[in-house]
Amino acid sequence: MKKKLYLVLIILLSWLTVPFIGKRDFKRFYPAAIFMCLYVLIEGFIAEKNKWWTIKERLLPKLSGELPLILGPFFAGSIWILKLTYGRPLLYILLNSVVDAFFAYPFYTWFKKIGIWRLLRFTQLKLFMLFMMKSIFMYVFHMAFVDKKILSAAVGGFRNYFNKFRMNEREERG
Repeated sequence: MKKKLYLVLIILLSWLTVPFIGKRDFKRFYPAAIFMCLYVLIEGFIAEKNKWWTIKERLLPKLSGELPLILGPFFAGSIWILKLTYGRPLLYILLNSVVDAFFAYPFYTWFKKIGIWRLLRFTQLKLFMLFMMKSIFMYVFHMAFVDKKILSAAVGGFRNYFNKFRMNEREERG
């Protein structure tokens, strides 16, 4: 029962910070956070099936063990980190490396000690590297699909290429 209380507190404490993000920033960054939450949920199923880790305590037996972490610190933390660092990739990587190291080392150690979560075929270093990979993936996703910077640059480049190609073709005919 005490373990479930910890899981509920992790969710609640994370969500208590959300009003301080601001409505505009929340709307701007929540799509990337939701996408990554879904990604992490799928990753959790794969991880448990391949015995990368096991989560012993769940809020409800039929729900994923990762759900309290996904709905709490992962969702809110993703939005906070994007809000504080978006547009400054080096700062984004630095802040994510600090947060990911905290999660992979002291936070994991505490969870293991109280009997909620345990790594099996994964080391803490691999866990940290997995978190860093997901951080980069989320940043690129936000740039490409939410801010559309990558997509608009690619489309603009293709459009310019094809326009030049068509103009050259017309000049040759004309």
